[in-house]
Order: sequence, then C-alpha cells, then structure tokens
Amino acid sequence: MSFEVIPVRSSQELKQFIRCPWRVYHDDPYWVPPLLSEIKKTLDRQQNPFFEHAEAEYFVAVRDGQAVGRVAAIINYSHIEFHQEPVGFFGFFETIPEYEIATALLDESANWLRDRGLQVMRGPMSFSTNDECAMLVEGFDAPPALMMPYNPRYYPEYMERFGFQKAKDLLAYLFTSDQETPPKLVRVAETVRRRKHITVRPLNLKQLDKEIPLLEQIYNNAWEKNWGFVPVTSKEFQHLAHQLKQIADKDLALFAEIAGQPVGFVLALPDFNQALKRANGRLFPLGLLKLLLASRRIDGIRVLLLGVVDMYRQHGVEALLLMEIFRAGRKKGYQWAELSWILEDNVMMNRMSRNFGASAYKRYRIYDYAL
Repeated sequence: MSFEVIPVRSSQELKQFIRCPWRVYHDDPYWVPPLLSEIKKTLDRQQNPFFEHAEAEYFVAVRDGQAVGRVAAIINYSHIEFHQEPVGFFGFFETIPEYEIATALLDESANWLRDRGLQVMRGPMSFSTNDECAMLVEGFDAPPALMMPYNPRYYPEYMERFGFQKAKDLLAYLFTSDQETPPKLVRVAETVRRRKHITVRPLNLKQLDKEIPLLEQIYNNAWEKNWGFVPVTSKEFQHLAHQLKQIADKDLALFAEIAGQPVGFVLALPDFNQALKRANGRLFPLGLLKLLLASRRIDGIRVLLLGVVDMYRQHGVEALLLMEIFRAGRKKGYQWAELSWILEDNVMMNRMSRNFGASAYKRYRIYDYAL
C-alpha cells in the first residue's frame, strides 16, 4: 500500500508524529508509552533550550490519514563545534514493520542533512547523548528502565540493510538486592573515604537552584572526555533538573565532597516506567490516579549519573558513591538497580560494575551513515 513522507507543518501532523509509536507498539508488552504532554514539550522549539544551539526537521510517513512512521533530522551546532566534525543526527525514529517506510524516512533525513553540508548521519539521538539515545540490539526480553530507549527487534536489521555502520555500543548493567557488595570493595571505598576526608551528602531539593550550578560543573567536567559528549548549557541543565525534580528522591542523589567542595555526584531515580505504563501517555482523566497507584509498587531504580571531576577520577570516589547509592536503594526496599548507560570502551566503569556483581544484560547501538 502506498504512503507519503511529509515534513511536519501543522498541528495535526505534529499530533500524528507524536502518536505514531502507539501504532508501532500497540501489542508489545514491554513498550512504555511516554507522557504525551512531555513529548510535545520536548519537540517544541520554543520551550526546549536545546534549540538555542540546534535545529531539526520532523518527518512523518502517512498512509490513509494514519502515521505509519516518523523521524527527525537534527543539526546540533554545539556538537559540530565541540568535536569539529560535520556530523548530523537522526532521532525519534519509528516505523511499522515495512522496510520501504524505514528507507523513505531515513532517505528524507539523510537528504535534509546532506543539503546542509553534513557528511555523516548518526543516531538514533533524540536529541543528543544528553537525552534518550541509541537503539536496543540485545536484551529484548525485559522492559526499558526510565529514560532508556526501546524498539522492535527488526530495527537493527533495517539499519544494517540501509547501510549504517556501528559507531559505538552502550551497555546496561543489572544489580539485584540479594547481591551483597563484595567486602574488598567495601574496604576500598571506606579507605578512600577516610584518607581523602570525603563526606557524602544528599542533594538538597529544597534549594535546588543553588545545587544546579554544582551539578552542572561536575557533569561538564566529568563527562567532557566521553565519546559523543556535548557540554550542557545552563538553561538545558536547569530545564532537565526541574523535570527530574518531580520524581527525584533526595536519598538517591548524593554528592561526594572534600573540604566542602563537591568532587563527584551520583543520581538514581525510581523506575517510574513501571507506573507510566499504566497511564498510557495521559495524566487525565484517570492517568494520574493510575500513575500514583502504580508508583507505590515500583521495585527498582536506574543509576543514570555517576561522575567524578578529573582531579579525583580513578581514586576510588566512584566506588564509594556506587556503594552508597546501592545502600540507599536497599534501605528503601528496592529489589534491583540498572546502571546505564556505560560506553563499551569505558574500561574503568565496566570493570567496576562487574566487580560490584552487576551483569551486562542489555546492549544499545549508535550508528553512522556516510552521506
């Protein structure tokens, strides 16, 4: 059956773009519907501070008035400047299981980027490595943790058929509450705490505006050498922090300080995906009630940020923070923790995760396509 790929111009086309995943995943037991209101804000060029240094074009594939696929072509000028490479991105990619639709969408994205002088199309990035990124290639037998991607099994095959090459893999590790922290790691962490005179304190959510600059400083310093990293602007960090405040737990957000100066930070969030699944994208009229009831049964957390400033990296501060966040999670009754994501070639973090007894149970891939 025929279809057409069109750029999103009207409110109706934007609605089709946003609602497309419900068509793709309608019978998938693991898919977690995002909140429609949040997706709309993310895509809004006026509300999302990402667009102060970026631009994007949204495309939707339509058949008989229904969306059957979508994609966004993205230019992140901060990435181009920071890495000095002519790379554009694609993101928000979805398609029903028809390769012809996938090809048409990716062609549109590639042409849009090529016409603007880019030489590589990388993704999926929705919108950057500071957001949801990469494609699930291993570990389809479990639902995604909060703010992690999920996709059908046929997507990686479509990428390879189109001509994409692997750029980098990301790993997710699983740690369960019945796995005690190895005594050797506890001794190492406590020795580091004592010798470095490290204090660990929770994030002060009541004074979040004062804490945000500290978080931003640690984040941009700790991740600046990571593959694909792009510095986060103050507006972007404030935007993200105030979003996360709605679901953050101060006991799961910890600073490591030396002489009163923050040198590291770890953040875990309750896996609200377990509750979001019940809301089916809407807070009203009954979605909010379902969300609140389901949130009481959340049994896991996702450790999504663990960073130490360059001066104190690989001195054991990372192990101390990870040990403390696991302790906090156990104390609050959580049964498991996901550590994600970790670059496949981040030797130290992969080794430390395994040393703690965690196992890599999901693999995600970022692809490159030569334009």
